[in-house]
Amino acid sequence: MSWDFFVPVCVGDLVKTGGINQYVVQDVVSPKQLPSHLNSFKAALRSQGPLCILEHFDTGYTVLQHCHKVDMSVKEDTLELLIQVVSGLSVSLPSLLLNASLSAPDRKEQLNAVKMSVFLLCKLTEILESDSYRQSIVTAPSKGSKKGKAAGEGLLQWDSERETVLQALTQLLQLDIRSLWSLSLVEEEFISCVTCCCYKLLENPTISHVKNKPTRDAIIHLLGVQVKKYNHLLGASVKVIQLLQHFEQLSSVCAQAVSVWSTEYGVKAIVGEVMREIGQKSSEELAREGSGVKAFSSFLSELGTLVPDTMIPNISVLLTHLEGESPSLRVAVCEVLGEVLVRVLSGDGLDESGRADRDRFMDTLQEHLHDTHSYVRARVLQVYTRIVNSKALPLNRYSEVMGLAVGRLMDKSINVVKSAIQLLAAFIAHNPYSCKLSSADLKKPLEKETDKLRELRERLQENAPVAVIKASELWAAMEPELLLTVRAELEPTSEGEQQEREEDEAGEEDDRATAVQIAQFLRINKYRNAVRLCVRAHSLFPESEMFSSLTTLTPETLLDTLALLFKGPDQDSSEVREDLPSTPQKEGAGDGGKEGVEESELKKQEMLLQYLKDTESFALQVERAIAVINTMLYWKTTSVVQEAVQFCVTVCEFSVANSLTGVRKMLPLVWSTDAAIKDAVVQAYRRLYLNPQGDNTRAKAQTLVDSLSELMVDASLGTIQCLEEIVQEFFGGGSSLQSTVVQVLWERFTGKRETSSLHRRAAVLLLGMAARAEREVVLSNLDTLCSVALGEKLTEDFLLARDSVITICNITDHVRQCKGAPFRLPQDNQLFTCLTQAIAEGVVMADPHWQSFMEQAVRLLYFLSESPDQLCSRLLQRCSRLLLDQIAEGGEMLANKDVSQLPGASQDPEEQGEQVPAVSCVSLAQLLSLCGCVAFWQVSHLERSVSTELRRRRGETEEREEKAKVPSRKAKQAANDSSVEEELGLMGASAEDTEAELIRKICETELLAEENLLCSFLPLLVRVCSSPGRYCHPQLTTAACLALSQYMMISPSVCEEHIRLLFTVLERSSLPVVRANAIIGLGDLTVRFPNILEPWTQNLYTRLSDENPAVRQTAVTVLTQLVLKDVLKVKGQVSEVAVLLIDPQTHIASLALNFFNELASKDNAIYNLLPDIISRLSDPERAMNEEDFHTIMKQLFSYITKERQTESLVEKLCQRFRTAKTERQWCDLAVSLSLLSMCERGLKRLQECWECYSDKLTETGVYQPLLSITAKLRRGAKPQLKVQVEEFEKRLTAVHTRGLENVESPEMETKLPEGAGSSQNTTHTPLPNKGRGGRPKRGQAKPSVSSCHGDSFVTPKPTRKSSKKAVITFSSDEEEEEEDAVMAESETPKVTTPIARTSRRARLRH
Repeated sequence: MSWDFFVPVCVGDLVKTGGINQYVVQDVVSPKQLPSHLNSFKAALRSQGPLCILEHFDTGYTVLQHCHKVDMSVKEDTLELLIQVVSGLSVSLPSLLLNASLSAPDRKEQLNAVKMSVFLLCKLTEILESDSYRQSIVTAPSKGSKKGKAAGEGLLQWDSERETVLQALTQLLQLDIRSLWSLSLVEEEFISCVTCCCYKLLENPTISHVKNKPTRDAIIHLLGVQVKKYNHLLGASVKVIQLLQHFEQLSSVCAQAVSVWSTEYGVKAIVGEVMREIGQKSSEELAREGSGVKAFSSFLSELGTLVPDTMIPNISVLLTHLEGESPSLRVAVCEVLGEVLVRVLSGDGLDESGRADRDRFMDTLQEHLHDTHSYVRARVLQVYTRIVNSKALPLNRYSEVMGLAVGRLMDKSINVVKSAIQLLAAFIAHNPYSCKLSSADLKKPLEKETDKLRELRERLQENAPVAVIKASELWAAMEPELLLTVRAELEPTSEGEQQEREEDEAGEEDDRATAVQIAQFLRINKYRNAVRLCVRAHSLFPESEMFSSLTTLTPETLLDTLALLFKGPDQDSSEVREDLPSTPQKEGAGDGGKEGVEESELKKQEMLLQYLKDTESFALQVERAIAVINTMLYWKTTSVVQEAVQFCVTVCEFSVANSLTGVRKMLPLVWSTDAAIKDAVVQAYRRLYLNPQGDNTRAKAQTLVDSLSELMVDASLGTIQCLEEIVQEFFGGGSSLQSTVVQVLWERFTGKRETSSLHRRAAVLLLGMAARAEREVVLSNLDTLCSVALGEKLTEDFLLARDSVITICNITDHVRQCKGAPFRLPQDNQLFTCLTQAIAEGVVMADPHWQSFMEQAVRLLYFLSESPDQLCSRLLQRCSRLLLDQIAEGGEMLANKDVSQLPGASQDPEEQGEQVPAVSCVSLAQLLSLCGCVAFWQVSHLERSVSTELRRRRGETEEREEKAKVPSRKAKQAANDSSVEEELGLMGASAEDTEAELIRKICETELLAEENLLCSFLPLLVRVCSSPGRYCHPQLTTAACLALSQYMMISPSVCEEHIRLLFTVLERSSLPVVRANAIIGLGDLTVRFPNILEPWTQNLYTRLSDENPAVRQTAVTVLTQLVLKDVLKVKGQVSEVAVLLIDPQTHIASLALNFFNELASKDNAIYNLLPDIISRLSDPERAMNEEDFHTIMKQLFSYITKERQTESLVEKLCQRFRTAKTERQWCDLAVSLSLLSMCERGLKRLQECWECYSDKLTETGVYQPLLSITAKLRRGAKPQLKVQVEEFEKRLTAVHTRGLENVESPEMETKLPEGAGSSQNTTHTPLPNKGRGGRPKRGQAKPSVSSCHGDSFVTPKPTRKSSKKAVITFSSDEEEEEEDAVMAESETPKVTTPIARTSRRARLRH
């Protein structure tokens, strides 16, 4: 063979004339002739084998040349032939390559065959891949058509063939075919031909799909062979970068490829090359690439999970990107560091280098917890979560990282907060300290171990040996400084200094004493004195041996003499002891073993103490995190709430202090409208309480009851109501533990197992919750309930009795909302006998819990008894008789006291001054409470139970009549369907109105008729409420006020008659509880009789400024309900609620904030109120702090989000500048304008209203807020808007600095003659007084008309003639004759806005 085949760069190069001995394609046939040539190719392949490619190469080349013209079948046949050729070469070459005597022509022949077959196969593969991709794009829209199905079949066929091609190439290239080339140097074009085909296949968008995994793996392995055997390392690294830049979806594929090449093929350098390529990318390049940055980030993160150990040597090149601008790259590098820390640099077996790298990487991660981008902060927290879950975080970093995580809870980004919560939960779940984390429980052990460590240290210090320092060591330390002193002393001195030196030097008795003195000077660091004395001693004692060397006075001889005097003749024997306790050396040596044991104990104790300190620090940080996360349970972001719920579950499982607080706090979320939140709470409680652990069913039930009981101990009413939903779901879900749990609860309640009273109450309440799902749980054991809780010992524990009554209420129709005939018990049932007896006996007792028991008992009587009105009538008679008996038996006579106004008691005024029997105020208060409760539930019984029963019976009657009339009606139905329906509708409505009128008539005429016992107590209630001076007992006043409000619920006439008295009590009572109860009662009355209460609305709002926090809280709660339910019209008085936004009591401020949050959901509600609120709050008479005003307005203006609302408010506020009277009002209006989210239309409106505020701009308080508006508008504004803003700013500044009259403006000059006068007049015209003044501030006593006379409420004279507002005053003077607290007719508010009455059944609140 005389020619060589060279792999061309372009396919077309093969038909051109080449160099010497270079193969050129000679015969390119037409597409029509290809089938016959292919048949020849097949025949040659069968006869000659794979070397037939040498003769039939032109046929394969023709297919490539006419690829767009030939049929797919021709391409498939060609592909099959080429695969057979390559596979045949893979089979025949191994034996030839092992033959050392292979001739050069044969080698050339085999080489040409390899290059030709590989070239044709790779190029044809690329063509088929392009056709397949093009076909998938064209047929994608028509998935259901036959054409689409056919195309899909072809595509699937190519997918399988593609894998076959790759396997054939891999088998061939895995052989050592390099020996076919001269000097074993494979030409680059051959390698590129194969690799380009592989990279072409990788560019397929679906290559990363799961279905293409075999193809993907085959490509990776084929490229791995190229990298390992054919020096494709650099080319592969560059190509990987290019693929990532242009194909973002290939990030995981490239990471997998690099991982396989470095591990399975041992080419670890490829990882470093790719990392260096990415690390060398500048910020400018990354900014241009866009999607490439995301691909680089995903690639690095994926590679870090696959080969973290291989990345460590080159990780420094990536650290530069931590300072770059791309947040995704910073995240990728941090994730790589995290994987390295988890999988490589973890454990205790690290060397010094490994520990240094670990600490460096940890520091880097901690720095990026404060990254400027929230995405980076969130992902770094997630990296730390993985580190903690893998237990790879060093113990000494727990406290630091924990503190950083707690700090991230305050982050503005929701994702960061969620990640921080997850990290804190991981810290608690995998903490190395203790299974129970409580800082309070750790204090005592910490103090105990601290004392023990102190004792150990003191003991070791006492036994420590004496430290001995040799004189030679001391001399070596002092010698340099002493030499300087000697040289300084031997220098020539003046006569004055010489004389002074001689005066300082004193003579010594002998040479030995002088030597001792010199040594003493040296030991106390008086070097100058020692040197002078030594020089003097030579002249004093010339014959002394100690100073004989000073015959020649030089620094050296003087220093030697001093050394001899200090150290002595034997240096080693001369020792100087420090001032330490002396210990015999022999004894210390003998106790060496004991000291070693004590030192070992000391080290262990130090380690234990450090462990306890770390545990306490960790527990404190967990408790701090709990306090923050508990507040997140009511965030609006669902995902944050879900994370907070999971965190609360985790901390509860580890018994962290205060963990139960969060568990209880999240309980109300079972009512959430968000299904995800509700499900998270239910699952959390199921995990904590409803899936107990135990060896058997009994143990599990016992654990479940214990857990729920602990949760209910000291729980609020709201918590118990929420828990009902959880327990009801448990008992309604068919759990296998139900029967056993019920049995355990009954055992606890009946006392069969010893338990506390709190747990008995919890057990009976849990039984009541179970009864909501299954009535028989309680109904079948009703006698047990009566005998245990409502029997003879009832008066000993009213709380247990109350909770038992609540449990029984859960079987009634009112709670279960059952349809059908009502479930009621006869009057003579033992239950009602026990209840009435307990109520009657409790009236004359002073038990503080009787009141709550009585309320629930009366409620049960009306819910479950057949004739509750008769039962309660007899009960009132019995209680009245007991009270009269108490008066008769008391025997104690009190002077100047009013006779109790019980039925039958004397009411003669002449008997007032005589001594009469006195009744207990507590007993009287309890009787009045019973009266009010009976009145309330009697009305409720009529409007709910009786009305419902009437409606049910009417429905049954109508149904029977319908069935009776069916045959006759069928004949007429076709003719008058519509008329019949209308008639039936009118008949139903008429019947309903008749029933409602009947109920109203009973309430109006019968309930308070003279023969009715309830009527007898009303005068007593009125007298107690109107005479607070005489009836001053707090409990009596409270009970009377509440009972009066309940009586007023009976009918409109009673309400109208006593409404002034109730408001007088509200205004003037000195007891906060009375005022709070009055607000609640008036709120119920507002719902029931809105027209009567509407004129008194202002008096309700007044209580928002009450001096007592409890009253303010009650007022804002009641008003919130009334306003949000549209019972009260929202008017300007809502400004009083706005003031509570800055209330010092945080819970009141949060209630006010919730009011406005809910009000903002109503269309334009806050927008309509804002101008009036601003006017009221900026009123000079209120004198509100400027900072408080800004705080309130900032919150209110945050609800204004629409441009039209902003534009309108700008105009309204500008117009109010004209009527503002003071500079403070101007400033408040300007601040309000600055708080608006100003837009272009708002700016235009502000410019149009220039005349309204331009004359006020000289005031800095007006100018600065308006100037801030321009600063906000300038940010991100369009060029045209910026010009307008700058012009407006210049205009503002000019007027502010020079005054309006000095600013020259053509526009102003034209408008000034017309507007000057009017503007001046309107600016300074005072507003008419609206009658706001005179109301005292919170905490300030109101003036009393009479302070020395009378003991009842009186109606004072109006203090201001111009005001028509009703002034309610009060006097508690006890000397004036009693009068009813009745206001003058002129002081009674008139009905100004009638409110339409709603259905009577919807008015009563329960």
